[in-house]
Amino acid sequence: MSNLLTIRGKSFEWGSRTYVMGVLNVTPDSFSDGGKFATVDAAIAQAVQMVSSGVDIIDIGGESTKPGATPVDAATELARVIPVIEGIRQHPDIQNIPISIDTTKASVARSAIAAGADIINDVSGGQFDENMFATVARLGVPYVMMHMRGTPATMLQMTDYDDVVGEILAFFETQIDRAVKSGIDRPQIIIDPGIGFAKKYQQSIQIIRQLDRFEILDLPLLVGVSRKSFIGKILDQPDPECRLWGTAAACSAAIAKGADILRVHDVAAMVDVSRVADVMFRN
Repeated sequence: MSNLLTIRGKSFEWGSRTYVMGVLNVTPDSFSDGGKFATVDAAIAQAVQMVSSGVDIIDIGGESTKPGATPVDAATELARVIPVIEGIRQHPDIQNIPISIDTTKASVARSAIAAGADIINDVSGGQFDENMFATVARLGVPYVMMHMRGTPATMLQMTDYDDVVGEILAFFETQIDRAVKSGIDRPQIIIDPGIGFAKKYQQSIQIIRQLDRFEILDLPLLVGVSRKSFIGKILDQPDPECRLWGTAAACSAAIAKGADILRVHDVAAMVDVSRVADVMFRN
């Protein structure tokens, strides 16, 4: 694996420590914080808070991908995310923070990068938009490739696996090959096994226990466990915002098994978790 990626002067040295990606959903209907940051001012204030808490990347999304979510068109998504990206880039205290755009649409990715985003985070792993790989290749930016089956509306009906980790690995091998043949530099790809996306409770746990199997791909590994439903099931806690300590435990487990990036809602707490877990589990 190429061990160094530099974005806006910030070095990401894979394997040296865990990096924290903060979730900034500018949607009215996300599973955990839908509506909280739907105005530009609220989103910018949250971005300032995350940067002061030690976040490494801010992940901005304008379309909910929770189970059963209603899709939105590109114009709606752009109207939500572009003013926030531009606002961050104009804010003197946070203007240099790396930004990822959480989208499955090539047109949204292209406009977001033009507005000041740096990374494309695609929960479909290139499955939803046939132009995504070519767009990423032309832009020459890092690309987060996540595994999922179906769509947010159908994914919970698509959870039959013989070997969940083995089948995710096979998906990545196919999609990475497609991406590279489309012109994406392999060292620019970051993989995400998609905890909770077309995975049942036990499957999500199994993926975390076996994260080290993804080392064979020799690419940085992003893991998103924050406030997920499997934590709620373990804790018997239906409110996603009350799953902080469960998230901390799952993040520690992910770090122990080789996660390079954690995608989280509670930045300050998970920065502390990562710092301690890094001392415990990394050389």
